Amino acid sequence: MVGNTMAAPAPGSPETTPVMSEGARGERAPSPATRQGVQGGKSFFCDVHRKARNGEGYRITFTSDGTTFRHVDSFLKIPVNAGDRVFVDVLPLHHTDGVIELLRRGVEVYYLRRLPLIARKREELKLSKSAKNDIKVLMSIDDRWFRRVTEDFLVMRRMIAGYRSLLKSRQQLLNKSKALSEYERSVLKPAIKAIEQQMETLAKQIAEEAGKRYPAYNRVVDELEIRGNASAMEALAEIIPYIDGRGFTKTANLFGLFKPVRGRWKIYNGRLRQALQRLTVSANRIGPLQLTARLEKETLHRVWKTVREETQGRLAIPAQQG
Repeated sequence: MVGNTMAAPAPGSPETTPVMSEGARGERAPSPATRQGVQGGKSFFCDVHRKARNGEGYRITFTSDGTTFRHVDSFLKIPVNAGDRVFVDVLPLHHTDGVIELLRRGVEVYYLRRLPLIARKREELKLSKSAKNDIKVLMSIDDRWFRRVTEDFLVMRRMIAGYRSLLKSRQQLLNKSKALSEYERSVLKPAIKAIEQQMETLAKQIAEEAGKRYPAYNRVVDELEIRGNASAMEALAEIIPYIDGRGFTKTANLFGLFKPVRGRWKIYNGRLRQALQRLTVSANRIGPLQLTARLEKETLHRVWKTVREETQGRLAIPAQQG
């Protein structure tokens, strides 16, 4: 599951509207009974949590009716069929292969785009924290807050998670080296260099995979003139799965590019914002200290516009042929 950063939200954005009042902005939140699959299949709601005994691995609690709850250790053990829909709060990397197998069987899988909504809605309903209550909360949240996953998205997310781990380790070593003596810093340099080499290799693999799975990726790379810059191309690979047909305002909101309102939560994807910052620095050939929110927004708009143009072009070709 993607992480979320919290601060104060923008007026009019989805993040500022309480879940209970979503009906005022469009269709009402559907009841569990109306959430049917593409061919009238069943809907399953799952809470994924760590096992209580040792904290290792995950337990999945699920229900299809809000009354009977069962527990399994794998998504493959949920009794779903082609056409059914599975709604989850989070998708741990540990379960990637299982979810991919469900997708290949014709099951639709959705995860909650804004995890803090669970706690907010639980508080509104005055429910205690438990797996069953969290599922009841999940069942009451409007469909618009869920994102349908694809195999492409899951494969890229797993590769990117590895890169982020290396990036975090490198930054931690760099921070620690600042407090060390010259001799101690020299000891850390080979470790930092080794991590950077691993990052370079993985970034190239991620860029290559993104080019295969997302038709607009290579066009955006050329538009931003970042070909050959492995770090920038990796950052773009993190961003492009989230450019999914929504308007630019909603896309910018996801990255936290809106003005905060005092006293309100600002909910956005912090990891995506970091990827955008890395991409903006590289695409604009500036240093980190020259980075501004305006440049980030301009860079994101270039990405969004290019993806949109490429998508519209692909859709127009079959229509012309017909």
